[in-house]
Order: sequence, then C-alpha cells, then structure tokens
Amino acid sequence: MISNTGSAAGGVLSDTARLCLHTITTRPWSLAECVRHYAAAGVRGISVWRNCLETTTPSEARRMIADAGLTCVSLVRGGFFTGATAAERQKAIDENRRVLDEAAGVGAPLVVLVCGATPRQSARTNIEQIREGIEAVIGHAAARGVKLSIEPLHPMYADVRSAIVTLRDANDLCEAIGSPHVGVTVDVFHLWWDPALQAEIARCGRAGNLLSFHVCDWKTGMADMLNDRGLMGEGVIDVPAIRGWVEAAGFGGFIEVEIFSNRWWQEDQHRFLDAVVQAYLQHT
Repeated sequence: MISNTGSAAGGVLSDTARLCLHTITTRPWSLAECVRHYAAAGVRGISVWRNCLETTTPSEARRMIADAGLTCVSLVRGGFFTGATAAERQKAIDENRRVLDEAAGVGAPLVVLVCGATPRQSARTNIEQIREGIEAVIGHAAARGVKLSIEPLHPMYADVRSAIVTLRDANDLCEAIGSPHVGVTVDVFHLWWDPALQAEIARCGRAGNLLSFHVCDWKTGMADMLNDRGLMGEGVIDVPAIRGWVEAAGFGGFIEVEIFSNRWWQEDQHRFLDAVVQAYLQHT
C-alpha cells in the first residue's frame, strides 16, 4: 500500500491530498472498483467518465463516491457540438443537457467539454457552432449547479475532435461567451508545446476561468497518438513547471491524472495504480 504522507523515492515532493484520477485511467475497472481502490491508495478525487454510468445510475455512483470519502471532481465528457446540419447540432445540444443531468446526479460540479469539429467545415465555422452549442446549454448548466469547462485539444485532433486547439482559442471563446458557468481546462498533454502557454494560463487565471488541470506525459515515439500516453516523468513535458504556472494563476484545485494507455490497460491495474501514485509524487 502506498502511503499518502508524501514519501517518495527521491524526496518528499508532494502528497496525495490533491490527487484525482479519471476512471478512464484504469479503464478495465468498474466504477465500484475504481472507487474502492482509489480510496485505498490515498487518492482523494475522482473524475467519472460516462461509460461508468452504463452499469450504474448517477445516484448510485454518487453514493459510492461519498461512502468512500472521495470528492467527485468532474464528469467527462460533454461537447461535440458541431455538425453539418441543424438536426445534428440540435442532437448534440440535447445530449449535452443529458450530460448535465448526469453530472448533477453524480454530484460533479463540472463537465469537461471536448468541443468537436466537423471535417470539411472551416475552423471558424466549427468554432461558431461550438459557441452556439455551449450558449444553448448554459441555462441548463446553471439550473443544475454544474459548470462547463472548455478543454483545448492538441492540433492533431483538429479534424474531428476539437476545433479548439490552443489555450488562446479556449480563452477567446470563454471570454466571448462571458458566463460564470463556463471556464477552461488545462491539460498538459494537449498544450505543453505552445510557447504562449504560460502567458495564456496567466490570462485564464486573471479572468477567473481556470477550472481544472489534467496531467500525464507525452512520450517520444508513441505507438498510438491517442492511447499511448505516459506516466508523468516518462516523457518530455515539464509537468512541475506547468503546475507552477497554474498555481501562480490562482488554481488550487485537484490535479487530475488522465492517462489513455493500451499498454497499461493490459497490465494488472493495481500495479498501474501504484505506478500512477508514485509518478504523481515524484514528477508533478
């Protein structure tokens, strides 16, 4: 069992009081297994991916999480607002309202948005549709007591996953919408390469829009550009530096580990969880 007192090889660098895991990180486990094993490992927060709700209700998930003494940090994910037809875009809006209902049921204060992109539409058209989609669900979010967090993705996903590919894009959109119910997620995997990142994090902080912070690592020579993310310390991202920037911008929330890894999903998940906690203690 890993202690949550902050002891780690190489020195006492942190503790797990602010450590949150996304359930997708240990994908082979059910929500019940995630909750039980995260709590036993000293993890304090959990971000629930919607696939976990396929076998349990939001209210049951909320009870499990509370009984284990964990904090539900977010529900992942909403978004995908773009579409070639008005009917497609309305379907996305309706789905995001359901996502917000689920978040309220689970007790998640935040829904992370992967905003979407439709091939052969211009980036500007996609971004306009994203803004329209977010604005269409803000009232529903406010009524449920849930915030919406725009997550910019790496440009390699700009064709189908998100037209929002830099933190500047996310800040521009968030400020244009101008709602207290909409903010931004900083994920190091997607943003580490941007020379304007520190300045845009500071801008996000000044506006009070920095809602969540995700960590993992970018490995050189990834076998799969989606599902071969690294543990912190395995790759090229200076996670501690970026953590310092978000904290200087006023962020004091959970540090969320989100790792997609075919390699690790094939391993014993207890071993993987131990590795996640140690990487968090030593390299975050």
